[in-house]
Amino acid sequence: MNAAQAFRGKALAALTNQIGVYALCDLDGNPIYVGQSVDGIRTRVRRHLTSARSDVIANRQIDVWEIAFVWAWPVSTKAKVEPLERAIFAHYDAELPLMNGKAMVADAPLFDWPEKQVVQVIDEEERQSRLTPSNRLPRQIKQYDLLVDYILNVKEAPHLKRSLDAHFKRMVRYHQRFL
Repeated sequence: MNAAQAFRGKALAALTNQIGVYALCDLDGNPIYVGQSVDGIRTRVRRHLTSARSDVIANRQIDVWEIAFVWAWPVSTKAKVEPLERAIFAHYDAELPLMNGKAMVADAPLFDWPEKQVVQVIDEEERQSRLTPSNRLPRQIKQYDLLVDYILNVKEAPHLKRSLDAHFKRMVRYHQRFL
């Protein structure tokens, strides 16, 4: 196991494994994907970060390299998970489009959001290195190309095109920083 994997493993061990909602956040600390888990947040996030049984990774919607933080909102009952996911999705998707693909419309808020847990899953020095536009932009261009290729050759679906559009909007920001 290399140092990066060891750091991530230790960070994930600190992440709650209660049921609830989580956000995978990019190098800037912006959510790129919002999901839910009724089996345990840590377990689900670990699957995303290791590409094990994670559709958003397998179909090229998200590049694990870009994920630096995980936010988690644990809840006490399964009935609270879906309404909370919809509310969190609607909030962050309105700020900067998420890579979820499938849009979720928020229902009327049924309760206040629980306290958010924040876990950084890559070392700060590595995060700073990845933030360098000359490191980040080429990587994200390749990721965009992979998603286009997936849509053209494997599956053309509206949710994937929505992710492609969200990725493009973020890539424009990376391009501006590069310039």
